Amino acid sequence: MRPFLKLGLTFLLGVLLVLSGIGKGSAAHITTAHADIAGAAGSGISGHVLFLQTDDGILPTVKVIVTVQGLAPGSKHGFHLHENGSCADTAVPFGGAGGHFDPGPFGNSTPPDTNHPFHMGDLPNLEANPAGRATFVHTTSRITLTPGPLSIIDANGSAVIVHALEDLGTTGAPPGAGGARIACGVVQLD
Repeated sequence: MRPFLKLGLTFLLGVLLVLSGIGKGSAAHITTAHADIAGAAGSGISGHVLFLQTDDGILPTVKVIVTVQGLAPGSKHGFHLHENGSCADTAVPFGGAGGHFDPGPFGNSTPPDTNHPFHMGDLPNLEANPAGRATFVHTTSRITLTPGPLSIIDANGSAVIVHALEDLGTTGAPPGAGGARIACGVVQLD
């Protein structure tokens, strides 16, 4: 990671901690992870995801901070956590990431429209501005960065995927989960 980018992320983390009241007289434990997003060669898509877990309540929450550039102006894209920490191409681009992150005895990661939009890895759509840049900040209790059944930092890791189309949030309306994969980033614990 470039030094200036790392410094910027550290600054952003500090601002978030101050705004949330964490770190000032708080006994909260903070765990962070990140993913660097890259599109297919020549696509111009790139981005970064910062995951920030705080364990200051009954249930840990993870703040997901996303910035992606190089998207079509005004477009919407499904954005999900996938079950494997790989962006390798298989029969489909970025197929190494597997299906949507959905652990547990009743989890069903593939096909993606099964159990959709209730996968643990479902996140809001990316909505590109007129310059093709999308950002969002979302807090979820569906995942963790620490050991346990909802951890995205498990034996086979996890990845984030940007899909070609909007996630419609419904089952049975192909491609309800966003269709083709156009960019990927492997989640790494900091």
